[in-house]
Amino acid sequence: MKDIVKAMNGLPWIAKLILCIPVLDIFWSVGRVINGLAQKSLLWTVIGVLTIVPGAAFMWIIDIVLVILRGKAFAMA
Repeated sequence: MKDIVKAMNGLPWIAKLILCIPVLDIFWSVGRVINGLAQKSLLWTVIGVLTIVPGAAFMWIIDIVLVILRGKAFAMA
């Protein structure tokens, strides 16, 4: 699973930004769940699950800002 997270973080900046578009942001939400499982962290796994359904309305904005500022989406180690 850590390889998946590493591959997601290794994407080019523009690809990360495109994946932050509202409908495609599900990619980062699933990535947050995988990251939580890879770290064996219940907290990050629950946060990842919550960003899939209820958080989908606003997480894309947070992800765009974070990808622009630091090159990674929210909670992607």
